[in-house]
Amino acid sequence: MRPIDNFTKYLNAKNLKLTKERNAVLQEIFLRPGHLEAEDLWHTLRKKKKRASRATIYRTLDLLVDSSIVRKVDLGHGHSHFEHVLGHAHHEHMICLKCGKVIEFSDKKIEKSLKRLCEKSGFENTSHCFQIFGYCRNCRQITNS
Repeated sequence: MRPIDNFTKYLNAKNLKLTKERNAVLQEIFLRPGHLEAEDLWHTLRKKKKRASRATIYRTLDLLVDSSIVRKVDLGHGHSHFEHVLGHAHHEHMICLKCGKVIEFSDKKIEKSLKRLCEKSGFENTSHCFQIFGYCRNCRQITNS
């Protein structure tokens, strides 16, 4: 199913409409690989002469997160980043505290451990976000030189 189909179905279930502004936000997110910030999205849409207020962008991002089309992640910069997840395997992040590099990874053993931990605790996991903060190979080599 295409992102617009998923989002339209989600909006219909909430008695909301797919406005031109919401569609512009959705389309722009899927044009970009990786992580983006709401402010970057606003600037890009302005450059493309597409009208969407900051408030509309933030509200649309919240809807996209709630619909499980987009994931909100904290990469340690004091504000949220967003990435589209539709059609992508679940992954986690390692973030370099020096250069800001983000390394995506997935590990079946970690996922199984988290599932087992939730089951043991009687906890229903609806989503999770796992980040490791430290120093990448390049920054460690510079520091250790």
